[in-house]
Amino acid sequence: MQRRHFIKNTIWAAGALALPSMGANHAFASPRPAASSGTVATFKKSIMWGTIGMEGSVLDKCKAVKAAGYDGIEPNSHMNREEVIAAMKATGLVASSVCCSTHWSKPLSDPDPDVRRQGVEGAIVAMEDARAYGTDAFLLVPGVVNEAVTYEDCWNRSTEEIKKLLPLAEKLKVKVCIENVWNNFLLSPLEACRYVDQFDSDYVGFYFDCGNILVYGWPEQWISILGKRTGRIHIKEFSKKVADKSGRWEGFNVELAEGDVNWKRVIEEARKHYQGGWLTTEQGENKTPGELKELSLRLDRICHS
Repeated sequence: MQRRHFIKNTIWAAGALALPSMGANHAFASPRPAASSGTVATFKKSIMWGTIGMEGSVLDKCKAVKAAGYDGIEPNSHMNREEVIAAMKATGLVASSVCCSTHWSKPLSDPDPDVRRQGVEGAIVAMEDARAYGTDAFLLVPGVVNEAVTYEDCWNRSTEEIKKLLPLAEKLKVKVCIENVWNNFLLSPLEACRYVDQFDSDYVGFYFDCGNILVYGWPEQWISILGKRTGRIHIKEFSKKVADKSGRWEGFNVELAEGDVNWKRVIEEARKHYQGGWLTTEQGENKTPGELKELSLRLDRICHS
C-alpha cells in the first residue's frame, strides 16, 4: 500500500524527552466530550479508499463497496470532488472521514519551512474535502522522526503547524485526527493524550489504528486511555508470528481476524469509550467485489464476537 512506503528504520523505544505540555498529572485528565453525541452500541462500516484495489471509475468502486455491505468510504483528499460526491449520491454511501494525501510527501515536521507550508496547504484541502463530503473528520499524520528530524523537533514543528489549521477546522467543524503510524512518533497512549490535549480544542482528536500498534502495544489499552479523544478507528490486522518470521512489514499480510489483534477486547473497549461511530477497514488490496464482500463479512464477525 502506497501510504506504507515511508520510514522503515523505526525507533521502538522513546527516551525521556523534555517535551512541551507533557506534565505527568495531565496524562489521565478527563477527556473533553467529542463533537459526536453519545457512546454508540453499534458501528457504521467504512473502507479506506486506498485499499479498494479493483479497477474502474469512482462510481464503479462505490457500487462494489455498497454491494459488499459498507455504509461509507474514506476518500483520499485531492480527489475529483464532484466525481466523489456524485458517486456517493448515486450509491447511498457517505463519507466517514477523509485521508490527507500529502502528509508523507509534505510532513509538518520537515526542517524546510516551505515544505511545512505546503503540508498545511494540503491539510486545508483535506478539511475542505471533508466539509464538501459532509463528514466531520480527516486523518493527518503529524510528522516523522528520523536522523534528520529529532523527536522534540517533530513535536514542536507539527504542533506549531497544526495550530495554524485550527481556525479553519473550527469554522468548517472538521476535526483534525492524528493517526498512530510507523513514523517513530507518539509511541505511547499517554503521550498521545498529551499531544492532543495541548491544543485544548474540540477539533483535534486521534485516529487510532489497531494494527499499527501491535509492535509496541495493545489496541484495547490505547482505546481505553484515549477515551473520547478518539475521533475515528482504523480496523487493520497484524500478525506478530508472521512479522517475526518474514519481516515486520509482512505482519500486515494476514486476513482480518487471523492475526494477533484481540478483536473481542477492542470492540468491548470501543463500545465503552469511542464516540466516532465509524469503523473503517484498512486491510488488504481488495481487487475484486468478492474480496470486498469477504472483508465486510469479517468486519461483521469481529463486531459480534
